[in-house]
Amino acid sequence: MENEFLKIGAAYIRVSDERQDEYSPDSQLKKIREYATKEGYLIPEEYVFYDDGISGKSTKKRDDFNRMISLGLDKNNHPFDRIYVWKFSRFARSQEDSIIAKNALKKKGVTVVSVSEAIPEGPFGDLIERIIEWMDEFYLKNLSGEVTRGMTEKASRGEPTCAPPFGYLMKDGKYYPDEESGNADIVREVFTLYANGVKQREIAILLGEKGIRTKRGNIPENRWINYMLHNHCYIGKIRWTPDGSRAISKRQLDNESIMIVDGHHKPIISLDLWNKVQSMLNTQKQIYPKYAKTSQPIEHMLKGLVRCSACGGTLAVNGTSGKAKVPCLQCCNYSRGSCHTSHSITLTKIEETFIAGLKQAIGEKQFTISPEAPKKLPSNTVDYAKLILIEERRLERAKSAYLAEIDTIEQYAANKKEIESKISNLKAKRDADSKIEFNPKKFEKKAIGIVKFIEKKSITPAEKNEALRTIIEKVVYEKANNNLAIYFHNL
Repeated sequence: MENEFLKIGAAYIRVSDERQDEYSPDSQLKKIREYATKEGYLIPEEYVFYDDGISGKSTKKRDDFNRMISLGLDKNNHPFDRIYVWKFSRFARSQEDSIIAKNALKKKGVTVVSVSEAIPEGPFGDLIERIIEWMDEFYLKNLSGEVTRGMTEKASRGEPTCAPPFGYLMKDGKYYPDEESGNADIVREVFTLYANGVKQREIAILLGEKGIRTKRGNIPENRWINYMLHNHCYIGKIRWTPDGSRAISKRQLDNESIMIVDGHHKPIISLDLWNKVQSMLNTQKQIYPKYAKTSQPIEHMLKGLVRCSACGGTLAVNGTSGKAKVPCLQCCNYSRGSCHTSHSITLTKIEETFIAGLKQAIGEKQFTISPEAPKKLPSNTVDYAKLILIEERRLERAKSAYLAEIDTIEQYAANKKEIESKISNLKAKRDADSKIEFNPKKFEKKAIGIVKFIEKKSITPAEKNEALRTIIEKVVYEKANNNLAIYFHNL
């Protein structure tokens, strides 16, 4: 049989989401096999590798591509000597990825051949191949930029740039509240529950027990609830990041590059309810540090508040002491080995000492306000940092215009004076607005109320912890001095 004399080759076919190739996957395979046969190569079905709907920007998520490379680099015996592709862009659009993969394969005696791009042999052929790869990568980057610019323009007009969030449907390119399925009512329920004091985790559990599922069919989690509560779409807005970063848009909610404009869709949530929820979220963010695990069970009232004086790490429950097996706290970093000073103390002792210290501070009217206390203003205040940044960028552009000889020195001087004056005024307003007046009598009254609250036996540790966080920034255990330093914050 003639096939006995044919060498074994492989075919790699990739079709991205845009489907910009003129040939379908079947057509590509047909052309590849015809070309391979002429060169004396047979491509068995087991060596046809295919990735569908995946971009060539990176090789990380291309399973069949990576399987093919792995076989080609087999230490013992690679099953094929040549990989055929319709175009080099199907292999990789990143020149770096392409060069690394091809060089590794070449060392094993495996070459990559483009069926539609004839490359002469020798150094000149290598140069042409690199030029083609560079052009493919440039095309991808340029296409990405054009798409991002188009999406940014669309967002600036208040038009949707992505699939609708939970509670909305997409019809004729517009968002509409999903009233028929009841999802819009679920969104209203989430906002109302949170505004009434129900925690995000509890809301997620409640929805899960009702059989509610996310758009992807998953059981609701507190992260999903948190994202919903921050989503401006529910008050008729469109959110977009001009740099096209979806990660920033979805999770980094305070990123200054996020664009929020009025959309053309009907709001599901009233502005009053939205503002109330945002105020509560902001307060929660100030009370709990960025990486605080608020969803974990609260087994004692000082959880997450006590710090190690040596390294600043949090003291957590770590074992017990004595026959009574009284829980003990220890520095987390000491337990991991990164802190070398033990701060072990029984939970009973530290709670008793803390309450005594708190009462002493109230009696002496001496409240040490932590320098690290949150100073971020509520979300409904003016974002001076962003306004100042805009003016500073204007100043840079004015300087560039002068250096490029577009503006005269007189024009630059006038522009500089005007912009610097605006920056100075904004900074003055920011400093004036950021001053939080401390009222000792009011704070004392609040602290007395909290002491009475935490001393009640009917109150759970979680409730005590939440109450303490409204006035306590941190409690530093200074073991060497056998002292607790209590730091307050003035929210």
